[in-house]
Amino acid sequence: MKVLNKILVMGLMATALTGAAYAEKLKMATIAPGSSAYLVMTTMASMVNAAQDEYQISVDATGVATKHMVEAAQGKLDIVMGSPVIINFMQKGTAMYSKLPNAPELAKNLELLYWFPYGAYHTVVYDDSGINSLKDIKGKKVFLGPPGGGAWNVSKQWIEATTGYLPGEDYTSVKASWSSALQGFQDRQFDVFVTGGIPPFPQVEQLAATNDVKILGFSKQEVENATKEMLAPANKPGRVLEVIRPEDYGDGVTNEEDVYTVGSIVGVVARADLSEAAIYAVTKAFWDNLKSTYATAPYMRKVTIENALSAATMKLHPGALKYYREIGLNIPEGMGN
Repeated sequence: MKVLNKILVMGLMATALTGAAYAEKLKMATIAPGSSAYLVMTTMASMVNAAQDEYQISVDATGVATKHMVEAAQGKLDIVMGSPVIINFMQKGTAMYSKLPNAPELAKNLELLYWFPYGAYHTVVYDDSGINSLKDIKGKKVFLGPPGGGAWNVSKQWIEATTGYLPGEDYTSVKASWSSALQGFQDRQFDVFVTGGIPPFPQVEQLAATNDVKILGFSKQEVENATKEMLAPANKPGRVLEVIRPEDYGDGVTNEEDVYTVGSIVGVVARADLSEAAIYAVTKAFWDNLKSTYATAPYMRKVTIENALSAATMKLHPGALKYYREIGLNIPEGMGN
């Protein structure tokens, strides 16, 4: 009996190893550790890999989403982070894609799996900096995000819309990666650190653990009195108005009132020529097992099927479309095939 059990166990192990060996490999790219997008996409990859054995996702968390989208469209990557704003730039060949002549054509080879919240843009300063509003950043050194990335453009446009300030004219745009910028701000090498994430965001908690900081933005009354033009970024594709509440953070964040700021919707996109079977399996494994992550990854509660198709700026990948139709989800006009 012991010999039989040993043979059975060895057979199961061999089957498992064979399944893993022959699983189709999918290459995913996301932005650097520390962001909400990184957390959601790496959690997704782990979930999908554990839930089925036909496809296995490997994750590279380096670089910027704007470049990843081009590489996916070129067939060098399979699944990447995207956003309604960035795909809009790509489709029109504007902003960071203005020097890429075939950007509109490349955009046709990207299709959506689902959207999720990137979170609120936190414009962070030290409490003793003397900077008390967005208007006070004139003449200061400001990190908007890695140059050329989507976050940089959102931050730049938010500041321009609300203050009229432009980088290089009214303030200095700090060039750095996410990790080097966080360290640089901790070392007080520059004045303002803009970072995006779902509150309570770990990077802000890290900063507040050693120094008092505050988050710049608008009060509820200021937002109610604001003109539509001033808050224009919140009305663009994938832009929303977010609220950061004092209770989101501990004593290290000195804000006493709600802070209204810009937020973004981002998503998981794939190259359009990836097989329907692969994306169907990935999409199904993700949504069918999402609730199992809540205990260990509470930020995943913000990723909901109700908001999966909230920005109708991209067509759904046929594999994702198949799953959503199976569960009876309403498909917005222009997102189906």
